[in-house]
Amino acid sequence: MKTCSLLWRTGALALVLALPAAAQTPAPAPAQVPAQVPAQAPAQAPDTVVARVNGTPVTAGDLAVAADDPALSLPGVSDDQKKSLLVDYMVDLKLGAQAAEKAKIGESPDFTRKLAYFRDKLLLDEYLEREGKKAVTPEAARALYDETVKAMKPEEEVHARHILVESEAEAKKIAARIKGGEDFAKVAAETSKDPGSKAEGGDLGWFTKERMVAPFAEAAFKLDAGKVSDPIKTQFGWHVIKVEEKRTKPVPGFDEMREQIDAYLTRKTQQDIITKLREQAKVEKTDAAPKAQESKKP
Repeated sequence: MKTCSLLWRTGALALVLALPAAAQTPAPAPAQVPAQVPAQAPAQAPDTVVARVNGTPVTAGDLAVAADDPALSLPGVSDDQKKSLLVDYMVDLKLGAQAAEKAKIGESPDFTRKLAYFRDKLLLDEYLEREGKKAVTPEAARALYDETVKAMKPEEEVHARHILVESEAEAKKIAARIKGGEDFAKVAAETSKDPGSKAEGGDLGWFTKERMVAPFAEAAFKLDAGKVSDPIKTQFGWHVIKVEEKRTKPVPGFDEMREQIDAYLTRKTQQDIITKLREQAKVEKTDAAPKAQESKKP
């Protein structure tokens, strides 16, 4: 597998670099002529022969399987270029496989075991992928969303700014300046030691209570909007906090969570399948099997 991947990567890269610049980047259409959208070529039937290697056919179906291999990903390469590169890759693959057959690589016990392992793995992967897709229905996704939203408790959020300094004396001086009328964002940009928020005038955005260390969170959530705190000490130093706004955290919408919901439904279905298969199977481990080590208690 590593050798094939290396052949593909080096071969593909060399071919792409060898292309003339004009072939890699299409020339812009003249301003006075509307750009023409090229017609999509009809999809080829899987059994369409695209090449022959010493008489062995390479089909469009073979290319489709290779295109799904993550190791053969070529971001930024056009579809036509990728198809051409895949044909070249499949030719090399067939040539290498034919040479390996002549060398009787496939007859070794190690190869037989590897072949059996990868066959089992591919079968399992395909089965889990198929069953996972079946579980992701609009009805199941909506039901999971509704159930999740019901269990969600309203959370308070604060939008705040802060200034971080090393000593209480510095923090007191800064707090006095701001309470005396100076702009918080301007003072933060001048004095704050927090590199993450200094350039933004100390702006931390919206956050829930558990996202901040306890002393900071307690002070921020006690303040009313528009108010500035006295110096607050945390393990990071001394803070002066200004609360800009407060709100109840909005519940994310269905569309916003859909990707996570689909991933959860797929993963849970696949886990349930494995669990059920184990429960229904008769599995016997021999004395030759390694024993699981018990975790040591502290």
